Amino acid sequence: MKIALTVCAVVLLTGSAAAQEGGKTISKTTIGLGTATPGGGFPLYGNAFAEVMNAADPSLSIEPRNTKGSNENIPLLEAGQLDIATVAGEPAYEAFMGIGRPATKLKILTAMYSSPGMFVVRADSPYRTIRDLVGQPVAFGAKGSGLPILSRYILDGIGLKQDEDFKSIYLDRAGDGPAMVQDGRAAALWGAGVGWPGFAAMAESPTGARFIAPSAEEIARIRAKHTFLKPLTIPANSYPKQTEAIASVGSWSFILVRESLPDEVAYRLAKTLHGIEGEFCRKLAQACETTAASTVAAAPNVELIHPGVLKYFREIGVAK
Repeated sequence: MKIALTVCAVVLLTGSAAAQEGGKTISKTTIGLGTATPGGGFPLYGNAFAEVMNAADPSLSIEPRNTKGSNENIPLLEAGQLDIATVAGEPAYEAFMGIGRPATKLKILTAMYSSPGMFVVRADSPYRTIRDLVGQPVAFGAKGSGLPILSRYILDGIGLKQDEDFKSIYLDRAGDGPAMVQDGRAAALWGAGVGWPGFAAMAESPTGARFIAPSAEEIARIRAKHTFLKPLTIPANSYPKQTEAIASVGSWSFILVRESLPDEVAYRLAKTLHGIEGEFCRKLAQACETTAASTVAAAPNVELIHPGVLKYFREIGVAK
């Protein structure tokens, strides 16, 4: 409770802050952005997002904060203790659909990037398929993050149970995973997407890396059982010595916003973000997928996009 109160005290949107620029006082809108544990993809993305957005609009002050990840961000948003937050596709889908919980009233600000899920092992390891990893210690990601949820769906699609068929490891810090694989404490690390720090750390390590994704037959089985998962690809050369594209399945991660975020603020955020899509892409590889068009395509339903954002999208012609 003490942690929640501390978060609440510092992240709620306010228009009372001010800054000096060119001799003029600019009223600032402070927006609390929840990310995830250090060393993972969400803090990397969230910090870059805040930097480019704040630079583009001096009246914005987006303040990223580490959290435990998607499963903490959703209730913090619902409680009004965060304004916006990064949320992985699977927990977002479950929240929107009311799977295992009441359906959320949170809305989408933007699609972030697609997340094809796969394992990474040392290049000198004997493991070459998912079933080779059965019975082995596997780091499935940080506690509270969306990555272990994605892996559960994918493994379930091929008839495997994450906590029964593997010696599952759940991390306190996402950044701890690569070292565990490199020193043998884990046989593999689960992750997702282009530019994911854990994959990059493995690929750049002295031992090198090998990626293990579902086979074509396994992808067909997964999609037959879990239709919301989409076929996605890691392009060739996304990581060092990864010379071929890697096909898998996954979903889109989103920045979600609290239901009570004012329409005019959401509109302003969407307009600012659309104006710097190219700059954001140059700053961070995975941000190249953060576009207005991607948001409309990735949303499970266009009505899940915040009304202020949707108003802007209709003005620029990317939504009807």
